Amino acid sequence: MSAFQAENVQPLRIADAKAAVRHVFIRDLVLLCSIGVYEHEHDAPQRIRVNLDLTVSESHHNDNIDHVVCYEQVANKVREIVSGDHTNLCETLAEKIAASCLQDIRVRCARIRVEKLDVFADIASVGVEIERFNAGV
Repeated sequence: MSAFQAENVQPLRIADAKAAVRHVFIRDLVLLCSIGVYEHEHDAPQRIRVNLDLTVSESHHNDNIDHVVCYEQVANKVREIVSGDHTNLCETLAEKIAASCLQDIRVRCARIRVEKLDVFADIASVGVEIERFNAGV
């Protein structure tokens, strides 16, 4: 693994005690997805990788999962979105995932990266990364 690749997969450092936020993240969720604008992409699902970073308002959680943003629930929602209808663009898929994450008012910011893994033989991945903020916070 090159220095660039190692740096590329490191979690963002967006937890901030002064701002009273924590960082919830999911790394390298690889799924099959019906995605792409070309006709051959409509015929067979292809592998994508989803990474997400959520800036979450701190709360007194008392070691109770009901009081935190649960990464299992977030991952399951991503799986549900990805397994839905065909999507033409990585951008559209990233927007759907971000919108889903931001439905939780504790989530201040969602940074979503969607990568198609098998598009080019000589390129590890292509895709998009977006960052969206919760207007309600």
